[in-house]
Amino acid sequence: MPALNYATQYSQALAQAYPYVLHFAALRSTANDARYKWTGANTIQIPSLSTTGRTDGDRDSIGNAKRNFDNAWEPKTLGNFRQWSTLVHPMDIDETNQVASIQNITQVFNEEQKFPEMDAYLVSKLYAEWTGADMTADTTEITEDNILQIFDGYMEAMDEANVPRNGRVLYLTPAIHGILKRAIERARQYMNGDANIKRAVESVDEVQIEKVPSGLMKTVYDFTEGYKPGTGAKQIRMLLAHPSAVITPEKYTFAQLDAPSALTNGKWYYFEESYDDTFLLEKRKNAVKYNIEA
Repeated sequence: MPALNYATQYSQALAQAYPYVLHFAALRSTANDARYKWTGANTIQIPSLSTTGRTDGDRDSIGNAKRNFDNAWEPKTLGNFRQWSTLVHPMDIDETNQVASIQNITQVFNEEQKFPEMDAYLVSKLYAEWTGADMTADTTEITEDNILQIFDGYMEAMDEANVPRNGRVLYLTPAIHGILKRAIERARQYMNGDANIKRAVESVDEVQIEKVPSGLMKTVYDFTEGYKPGTGAKQIRMLLAHPSAVITPEKYTFAQLDAPSALTNGKWYYFEESYDDTFLLEKRKNAVKYNIEA
């Protein structure tokens, strides 16, 4: 790594560009995360129930009572075990006027490495689970003329699958968001400025819209160090999903800062690791729709 810059005029707080947030936060923290149980070191069991339908009533007898429900368990095995660490010499902290402090270093790590990696993992792992459940992504080229029709088609398919309308989220790359915005503007002008269509395009049909950088919307990533598009990666242009179809179990997290000591050769030592994953609930696979490049 390049040498630290020891310029004393540096501000004590880094003015790092574009602080990062989790774009897929709505899919990462869902009610499903409280419904699983652990069986073994790295496997969860996702419960599901099914029942029979109603029948005609009988006033003259109680019929033959029997169990009319069944329960099943869907096993999922975690596979995302990640860690990161760094050494920081006390003199580096002092001679950079606190710029190289552990607090600043970990903040930049979270905002520019960890959080975007978490987004990249979620969207690509969900895609792998979804296609593994015999689902196929739409590869229709998106234009201003057809984007609203494509969106309507996804919504109709989810309506047919009885997916709740409330809570659906539409994830778009900035380029596709621009196409959607222009398409809605054209529709607004056609409808003589109907106030029900918002120029800001924060939602369509009460579906929340989230703009995601195209670099975090790939079908495959290489996570050898950090993240980068993997072999054969394709651009995800749109993802319409309901959080109820996703589960993001977390088995273990650890983070600790050790003060300078003989064991660390007089340096601060920061270490963290986590063990988690992203899974699709197969019975709710119709609550996810992808559009990717052909």
